[in-house]
Amino acid sequence: MVSETATHSLSDRRAALAGIGLMTAGIFLFAVNDALGKWLVATYSVGQVLLVRSSAALFLLAPFIWRDRATFAQAPRWGMQALRAFLATAEVGCFYWAVTWLPLADVMAYYLAGPIFVTAIAGAFLGEPIGWRRWSAVAVGFLGVIVCLRPGSAALSWPALIALAGSFTFSLSMISTRTLRGTGDTVLVTWQTVAALVLGAALSPFAWVTPPPRDLVLLALLGMVAMVAHVCINRSLKLAPASTVVPYQYTTIIWAVLFGYAVFGDVPDAWMLAGAAIIIGAGLFIFLRERRLARRASFSEPPP
Repeated sequence: MVSETATHSLSDRRAALAGIGLMTAGIFLFAVNDALGKWLVATYSVGQVLLVRSSAALFLLAPFIWRDRATFAQAPRWGMQALRAFLATAEVGCFYWAVTWLPLADVMAYYLAGPIFVTAIAGAFLGEPIGWRRWSAVAVGFLGVIVCLRPGSAALSWPALIALAGSFTFSLSMISTRTLRGTGDTVLVTWQTVAALVLGAALSPFAWVTPPPRDLVLLALLGMVAMVAHVCINRSLKLAPASTVVPYQYTTIIWAVLFGYAVFGDVPDAWMLAGAAIIIGAGLFIFLRERRLARRASFSEPPP
């Protein structure tokens, strides 16, 4: 009994660390995708961006859809599948609309409120245990978000509210992904891509701009990068509890500062750098604690 418990504990900790790694990789890819998307929505409408990126993603997905075609009919909980696709599409739309008016780093900072939503929802509805250390680390990370936003500098604008709405829907979509962890990655990514394609097809005719070949390639690349990022996020949420891996969304602020400076010439001020340091510290605390627990589980496992 002790041996089985130790083995199970070690397996859980290793899965948690793998989930953290995948979440971090997914967030980086999303940051690349977001910077490219902000550059493109300066010329093209949100609907057109969604249409082309989703078409490219489906083209890339086609061989996997054919390979896993039998799993689509077997996918569980169709109502939750549809809700998740809707939430993922709403989040993408909110993000692109927000970055049309706001700097990339500001929008990403608003999105960093997401782990607060996820932690509360995961504890209330998914029954995931959340200790005081994790609550404290998430709260400290959110304090870093507040510092990044320079409290008292200005009232919330409509773009800021849109960004916060995107953050909330992103959190709900991750929770729904966690509840559908028995569903194959191809099914999950396909439905959220199709939902974005439908919304893009509905909106794009109202503000269509014919892109030159270079921009068409970049729009297609947008969809391909987003698809790989979604796979990383989905797999992460299958391997580990949402409240464990989602705090690594905080690392997005690092990429926001770097890409904002390199691509758009946005120079971060002292508030942004201080907030980023707090956020990074909170994320590292959770990671180091998971690694320490994994080592303890390894030491307690009896030799074969």
